[in-house]
Amino acid sequence: MRITIAFWSVLILALISLNSNAQQNSGEQVLFTTSISDDATPAVLARIMIADKEPISEIKFEKGTYHFYPDKAYGRFTRISNHDDVMAKTAMPLLGFDNLTIDGQGSTFIYHGRMIPFLIESSKNITVQNVTIDWAMPFHSEGTIVANDEKNNSFDIQFSDEYPYEIRNEQLIFIKEYYEHDLGQSILYDPERKAIAFNTEAYTSITTIRNSKVQHNVDKINYKYKTDPRSKVEKVRGKEDNLRVEELKPGTVRIFNHRKKLPPVGMILVCKGDQSLNRLAPAFRVTGTDGFNANNITVHHAGGMGLIAENSSDLILDGFHVKPSHGRMVSTSADATHFVGCRGKVVLKNCTFNNQLDDATNVHGTYQEVIDILGDNSIGVRMGHAQQQGFAVGKANDTIGLVDLKKSFFAYGRLTLKDITPINGRYQIITFNEPIPSTLKVGDLIENLEAYPDLLVQNCDISRNRARGLLISNPKKTLIENNFFSTEMEAILVPVESSHWFESGNAANLTIRNNTFQDNQHSGHNRGVIRFVTDDDNNNIAFKNIQIVDNEFNQFNNLILEVSNVDGLLFEGNKITNSGTFPMLHPTNPAIRVKASKNIVFKKNEYKGKAKNILETDDSMPKLKFR
Repeated sequence: MRITIAFWSVLILALISLNSNAQQNSGEQVLFTTSISDDATPAVLARIMIADKEPISEIKFEKGTYHFYPDKAYGRFTRISNHDDVMAKTAMPLLGFDNLTIDGQGSTFIYHGRMIPFLIESSKNITVQNVTIDWAMPFHSEGTIVANDEKNNSFDIQFSDEYPYEIRNEQLIFIKEYYEHDLGQSILYDPERKAIAFNTEAYTSITTIRNSKVQHNVDKINYKYKTDPRSKVEKVRGKEDNLRVEELKPGTVRIFNHRKKLPPVGMILVCKGDQSLNRLAPAFRVTGTDGFNANNITVHHAGGMGLIAENSSDLILDGFHVKPSHGRMVSTSADATHFVGCRGKVVLKNCTFNNQLDDATNVHGTYQEVIDILGDNSIGVRMGHAQQQGFAVGKANDTIGLVDLKKSFFAYGRLTLKDITPINGRYQIITFNEPIPSTLKVGDLIENLEAYPDLLVQNCDISRNRARGLLISNPKKTLIENNFFSTEMEAILVPVESSHWFESGNAANLTIRNNTFQDNQHSGHNRGVIRFVTDDDNNNIAFKNIQIVDNEFNQFNNLILEVSNVDGLLFEGNKITNSGTFPMLHPTNPAIRVKASKNIVFKKNEYKGKAKNILETDDSMPKLKFR
């Protein structure tokens, strides 16, 4: 049954009305003028810090440009999901605030160094509107490829004065305000399209490390407990610098020893440093908050995500625009938006998600691994990913599912949460209201079955970015309609991600309709534009009740849809054409690939592509036909 536009319209209006009524509560209306614009941090922070004694209902800024520096900012150690743990600096620690509106009135906030513009925790009914967020110096760096030399396996990059650097021990280090980074993660942009370069996977990432040449007795080190090979400590072992860098003249450097193809002249190389050190300053961090509205917001840059929301509910982003400034190729250095363990409603409408260095949005829960069974009703759990540390799986009386992914992607048992005792970032003790069943064993996973939202993504431009458009791991209702997608990887990825990021949630009740998909997967990956996939190599059903209807796919490559582990998918009224924009990278692919699935229906679709075989199936549905 399709979710109607009317249903969502009424729902959104009702939520906005509730939040608007809540904002009528008493409190001072505070106005900041441009007299504080040289460094607005001290004045803004001073007023917020006394709000418990002198409540605030609204903070307005006289229209202008305001700079924020970290030197006099509020600081606290903060664990942020899918980011690095950080000593957060902010001028706006909105901790335990209720019914507050912050209105920039068209102002621009410019940040310096590792700051979080909006740190929102344990609050209710918060609205931020009419403001543009940018950084004086970005957390990434960009340079133009001006030469390459196959004989000497080298290429030359020219950097503008916006990107100061030094060469340290023959390695390139970019110097920022309060921050620095090496080459680290990198990718190519095409300056003419202002988008990820075609077939960039052939050229990047730049191979900055190689296996160490000398090791002695390292193999004798044994651990009693499981370790994370991607943690800051473990991932550098057995590795050394691979590149050698020399300066040719001020602003131009030569790089030797790259192991992929040499990047083409004229392309823009974007780099953001080591993966475990480059997510430090999201623009919005929202956690434990019920009711958040972002209206008419532009995020030009952030050293991490545009918005990361955790364990929050009823989040509405209307006119939330992530796009670069000052001629930069890149906006945010990670996802535009990201929602972990959120519930209620999440709405993204009339948004722009351009040129970020990761996904437009990712909606999921969190798997935690059972390490110890400690008693009749308590267990010890481990956070699987380093950037998951400290995450609370839920709150009192939430329903927790017990999962054995080898047997099923769905919970085999349910308990209600009583209490969480954090021992350290990786390890927590979970106590339940009921006795633990005898079927629970070490190695199983837990997930919060309530911490998923009804999701709407509507009228958004999702394009020119690295990675995917939408990652949907959401078993509640999801409607994706009237959007434009042009991404370097999948436009829509529907995964069960259990081996690296430990992102829980197997999607169901998902409707994708009236969208335009234009030249996605142009980076070189051999994957579908819409893709259903699990980390676990089995044929168990993971995804249910999917509708993909009335969309237009105009692609240069063949593969449009990859379906795996799905029960119930309708693909109807879609138009598929070949754009001819780029050379076809994988000409032998079908348009659609189906495996380990059932109850798949194709009807009333129009195919004008170039695949010799439109539909490829395995033994699960050998008689399936494309219509």
